Amino acid sequence: MSATFDHSTTGFPLTGAHTTLQCAQCHVNNNYNLTSANTACVSCHLTDFNGTTNPNHVQSNFPQTCQQCHTTTSWGNATFDHSTTGFPLTGAHTTLQCTQCHVNGNYNLTAANTACVSCHLTDFNGTNNPPHASAGFPQTCQTCHSTTNWTSATFNHTTTGFALTGFHTSLTCAQCHVNNNYSLTSGACAQCHLKDYQGTTNPNHVSAGFPQTCDRCHTTTNWGSGTFDHSTTGFTLTGAHTTVQCAQCHTNGNYGLTSANTACVSCHQTDYNNTNNPVHSQVGFPTTCDVCHSTTNWTSATFNHNNTTFPLTGFHATSAVTCVMCHVNNNYTTLPTACVGCHQSDYNGTTNPNHASAGFPTTCATCHTTTAWTGATFNHTYFPTSHGNANGVCATCHTNPSDYAVFQCTGCHGGGNANNFSHPNVGGYVYNSVNCYQCHKSGGGG
Repeated sequence: MSATFDHSTTGFPLTGAHTTLQCAQCHVNNNYNLTSANTACVSCHLTDFNGTTNPNHVQSNFPQTCQQCHTTTSWGNATFDHSTTGFPLTGAHTTLQCTQCHVNGNYNLTAANTACVSCHLTDFNGTNNPPHASAGFPQTCQTCHSTTNWTSATFNHTTTGFALTGFHTSLTCAQCHVNNNYSLTSGACAQCHLKDYQGTTNPNHVSAGFPQTCDRCHTTTNWGSGTFDHSTTGFTLTGAHTTVQCAQCHTNGNYGLTSANTACVSCHQTDYNNTNNPVHSQVGFPTTCDVCHSTTNWTSATFNHNNTTFPLTGFHATSAVTCVMCHVNNNYTTLPTACVGCHQSDYNGTTNPNHASAGFPTTCATCHTTTAWTGATFNHTYFPTSHGNANGVCATCHTNPSDYAVFQCTGCHGGGNANNFSHPNVGGYVYNSVNCYQCHKSGGGG
């Protein structure tokens, strides 16, 4: 009979190659009284353990827990989970033979042996681009190298406190670390760019006394096209100043200007001296150019006349009036502010009414304004100008245009003939204009 036995009932199920073995191959000398202690692999495979030389299990002091590397499916092709040692294999390490790292059958490595340099010290000492040993590089290889690509090392320069940006990212190490000097302590631009500083002539940095803080004007993105924030000097560039070359203001390489040099006239003295409309120097204009001029439009100067004792209003403030119309012969210092100072000819030539012969005062503003000079109005304080048929016409009452002290009432009241005028209930009245006014000052009844 062909008997079968369910070996799993013993607590030791048969798997893999065990399922094809004859019972006697394990139960030697008909020993079927095996216990749980006899289920350990080494109880049958001790000879394999002792005889294995690649690697030598006994010499390497491997544990006899065979199942860590071997299986019943493929006993000969053992595998080992290296991560259980605290040193997982990654990258190129996964393709190496054990003996390439465990030299001379040394499998008793400790945590200290997991440092890269424990295997790569020869690489460290032999590297000359850059020379690691002479440059004093630390032996923490993983800072630059990885198991994926050992030779193409990369370094995070930000860890030094000097992050690489712009053009710096495309340089080779040796371009900055001259003569293999990797012990640099300063990140100042002038450390590398001192020759640039000393050789620059536009402008000449040395003679101009420029500071060596290159990053105030230059960047790693575009070193040659330096820019400068002029507002840091206390003199912000605006308008046309923003398009001017440095040398146009800083003549002869003079960059030692002080606050005194920020006055417009320090650059525009020639403009001041040569201006003839109006002639600035002759009329004694102050040299505070910014009172009238701006950096946006230097030639089209404007002046705020309100800052004088004579603000411009009405027609005076229009473009029709130019400075020279009032400031005759470039007189900008002694002009009177009274209207008659400019309007004396108007006063003398007026005939309706005749101001001069009528003895009008020369306080023109009493009747005239800058808005409508010819449409003069007068506040007739004591007698209404709308009285009777006057209708605001001065000549109705003031019949002598040469003397406004003379007025008439009788021309309208009685037609100049006392016989035509009756003043009932008033005895002793005299028919003349002066007497009329004595009683009728307001134009009404006496």
